[in-house]
Amino acid sequence: MKDSEFHQLADAQLEKIEQAIEESGADIDFEISGNVMTLEFEDRTQIIINKQEPMREIWLASKSGGFHFSLQDGAWMCSKTGFELLSLVKAECEKQAGEEIDWP
Repeated sequence: MKDSEFHQLADAQLEKIEQAIEESGADIDFEISGNVMTLEFEDRTQIIINKQEPMREIWLASKSGGFHFSLQDGAWMCSKTGFELLSLVKAECEKQAGEEIDWP
């Protein structure tokens, strides 16, 4: 996979996360700066999601730990848990927010 293809696919995933947060109405602030997306919660805790170009992975860091996602059969899958990226982001957001989030 070329760098440009990796960035295009990873950016599409970050956009899906943004859209899901906006549509959920959850009290989660987010911003993207360069290759890093920061999700901030009411209690000021954060989840960091970033693109790791050299490994062609998306990494997520939360209170639960660190997770690495690689593209497998068209889906970003976690090498540690086997979960898909959007599913794990939702689960981690619910943990940090301390409430269930209605994720589209």
